[in-house]
Amino acid sequence: MAKDPLRTKLCDMLGIEFPVIAFTHCKDVAVAVINSGGFAVLGEAMHTPDDIAADIKWIRDRVDGKPFGIDLVLPASVPPTGSLDALISKIPETHRKFAQEIKEKYDVPDPKGAIDLHQWGGLNQEMARAQLEVLLEERVPVIASGLGSPVFILEAAHERGIKVFGLVGKARQAKRQIDAGVDAVVAQGYDAAGHTGGVGTFSIVPEVAAMAGDTPIIAAGGVTTGRHLAAALCLGAAGVWTGTLWLASRESDVDLIIKERLLAATVEDTSYGTSISGMTMRVLKCPWTEEWAKPEAPDALPAPYQMLLSSDYIQGANDNRREDLMTEAAGQGVGFVTSMKPARQILFDLVEEALATFEEAVGELA
Repeated sequence: MAKDPLRTKLCDMLGIEFPVIAFTHCKDVAVAVINSGGFAVLGEAMHTPDDIAADIKWIRDRVDGKPFGIDLVLPASVPPTGSLDALISKIPETHRKFAQEIKEKYDVPDPKGAIDLHQWGGLNQEMARAQLEVLLEERVPVIASGLGSPVFILEAAHERGIKVFGLVGKARQAKRQIDAGVDAVVAQGYDAAGHTGGVGTFSIVPEVAAMAGDTPIIAAGGVTTGRHLAAALCLGAAGVWTGTLWLASRESDVDLIIKERLLAATVEDTSYGTSISGMTMRVLKCPWTEEWAKPEAPDALPAPYQMLLSSDYIQGANDNRREDLMTEAAGQGVGFVTSMKPARQILFDLVEEALATFEEAVGELA
């Protein structure tokens, strides 16, 4: 009888039952997945250092010592420092005018409060480092870097017993991080939600796995079914990084309007481009992404300026719950997300289908 194919070195490293990582911005989803045998990484790049510390304590109080991760963005290309107003003042008039034309064309309402981006770690390096200091002080089990190389934090993290995961979209990025000593690499394909590169999941995962040695490789990009999980392990991954899968879960705090859009969406309902943040990003199509994709649109600004430009549209749409305007980061696997289930059930269904897939291929498993 074959051994359990879902018992991988990622499971051994993290002390988890299933090689499934849930990336989420919702604490309730994270806790549900952790307590069901998976692993969760909570995205905290939009939060203040004090909020991050409070969220870490909230999770620890509910997972009985089980490990978890926190994700930040650590881009080296953003300004060293600078207030929100100072950064906004550098946006060219041509881009302001185009954004205003979109707002008028689609009757986009104003945000109801202050722009949420004022705490985003991607605005400047000073803000990102302040967030990072909290993770080091709290000795979180895993730090993941959603944007930017985490190599510069390896020594400080490892001194504190913290593991460091890097997300990459290119093999050369993976090679640098593996050589530097990261504990795991998330090889993220073009299929993925949010910020992602231009290489497909089916290509980048085996390429990175071939150079990884003993470093666990985690496959990301379009993973929303058990067949995806089984395929990722066959490609050389030690587990999967999933995001879109949890957005419509019952625990998720995503607006119900967005949940319903996700459940109805197909692969053709996502858009890939730089119009949201200035870096390539996959989201649900919306008027903003469609207008910036037209030939007459100006080139998107580099980060963080394009994110600042798009934030007025995004928050105005969200605050006023305008379904026709709203968007959300979503991967190409969104077409497989068709029902609103508890996170625990989503994880178990994923595992059950993966095991059934392996049994179809090789026979009965342990």
